[in-house]
Amino acid sequence: MPESIKVELAWLEHGRGLEPPAYQTDLSAGMDLPAAVREPVTLLPLERRAIPCGLAVALPPGYEAQIRPRSGLALRYGISMANAPGTIDADYRGEVQVILINLGGEPFIITRGMRIAQMVIGPVTRVSWRVLPAIEKLSATVRGAGGFGSTGH
Repeated sequence: MPESIKVELAWLEHGRGLEPPAYQTDLSAGMDLPAAVREPVTLLPLERRAIPCGLAVALPPGYEAQIRPRSGLALRYGISMANAPGTIDADYRGEVQVILINLGGEPFIITRGMRIAQMVIGPVTRVSWRVLPAIEKLSATVRGAGGFGSTGH
């Protein structure tokens, strides 16, 4: 099993009493995030809204958190994220929120503590660019400049 890193978590007032993000199985990659709504929120079809999670985190330098949709909500109700995946940078100290969108045909009710998204924490690789004078100077590949749909059906 991979080593764990220590990440500081601070509850905001409206998040107190909720369960912290948690892995649901021993081999889960993502931790489920709770909705920190005070009252139920109805998300109408095609409506999107930032849903608070009631917590802030301090990721160590060199790490990020990706916020991703929950597959069960997407399959059963059409609930996804408008910006999937969302990114929490190591220097962000504000509230974690999830931009949910209802792609289903029925209103969806979000209640306090509902698991609305998952958070995956991982290392960040930074790059430095070596600018070439023209596209012809890039290393050649079999695919070349073939774009959308060029590798199959």
